[in-house]
Amino acid sequence: MKIIYLHSMILLFLLPLVVKADPIDNIMHMLKQGNTQELSKLFSDNVEVTVLNDDNSLDKTTSIPALDKFFADNKPKSVKLFHKIDSNPNYLFGVVFLSADKGLYRISLTLSKHDAQMKIVEMRIEVEKTK
Repeated sequence: MKIIYLHSMILLFLLPLVVKADPIDNIMHMLKQGNTQELSKLFSDNVEVTVLNDDNSLDKTTSIPALDKFFADNKPKSVKLFHKIDSNPNYLFGVVFLSADKGLYRISLTLSKHDAQMKIVEMRIEVEKTK
């Protein structure tokens, strides 16, 4: 009987290692840290990034300094998932609320599968208007 319990306990401890992490969860972790270097590794070659009221859509190379500036000006405190669509295996959409020292921000993310890996194709950072 003890052997059955032992096998069950080992299986329960190994289960989280087998389950693949969700890309949006990984992005949320990077947003909470303000880690733009790791975040930029998930950008598609044709990524469109919009930060706050900037009307221009930024490409991959110009978006990294803009995100660095955003996170330098707005130190992240917490991140909360508001909405996620994951019904299509080749497409993900998520809306995240980022609480920072200067306010609450709404970040919408669109991910698409490129070379068997989910890449960010669009990212919008906006001031959250409702509280």
